[in-house]
Amino acid sequence: MNIEIIYEDEDLLVLNKPAGTIVNRSETTIGQITVQDWIENKIKDQRSKIKDQEKESDFYKRAGIVHRIDKETSGLLIVAKNEDSFGNLQKQFKDRIVKKTYLALAHGKIIPEAGEIKVPVGRLPWNRKRFGILAGGRESITRYKVVSNFQFPISNTKEELSLVELYPKTGRTHQIRVHLKYINRPIFSDFLYAGRKISKKDRFLLPRVFLHAYKISFKQPKTGETVSLECTLPEELSKFLKNLQNCKKQL
Repeated sequence: MNIEIIYEDEDLLVLNKPAGTIVNRSETTIGQITVQDWIENKIKDQRSKIKDQEKESDFYKRAGIVHRIDKETSGLLIVAKNEDSFGNLQKQFKDRIVKKTYLALAHGKIIPEAGEIKVPVGRLPWNRKRFGILAGGRESITRYKVVSNFQFPISNTKEELSLVELYPKTGRTHQIRVHLKYINRPIFSDFLYAGRKISKKDRFLLPRVFLHAYKISFKQPKTGETVSLECTLPEELSKFLKNLQNCKKQL
């Protein structure tokens, strides 16, 4: 597994997770290498020295992984190296000190070009693999800003697409994907929320969800200094975007 380390100090490291890689190990990931497996292999000598009672902590069980990113989403992921940093960073997420920015390519033209989506998100009772807008769901807030619009010639039509920056204020599972679906602007190649017919057509052109966690900022756990990081779009998304830009120039 090839995982790029974007930043590292004595208390934490920040990874650029590739699309298609699951973050945490579970009963459903048997036979698949996860980010957690990669981390544990990287620090296996250190783990062998940990006392038995410490192995019951969330820090140990999660290999220091502070938060999660969907399997098909790429981008920045924070991993703590010690128990104190793990707790500090988790609290920063809870207190909304951590700021994250995602890039997504959505179907349609998003109007208004800047705004906020605030609707409760929860797991669908009739399909446990999906989430949706539910009255009893958890508070979920996503701010957004359109970066660019495209007209993409496909199937003898010119389809509208929007490149959009998203700033989630909460961290619910599939939150961004569900929120964009809610405003009828699902993410390109989103097999769960764009609809079967649309996603099948999309994935012929791009075989992954166009969603990338490309900026993050937080406080260094010991010094309190702000750490701001950015990672560019992965090659497959960058190439696809360049093709759209070339189409835009030709129109």
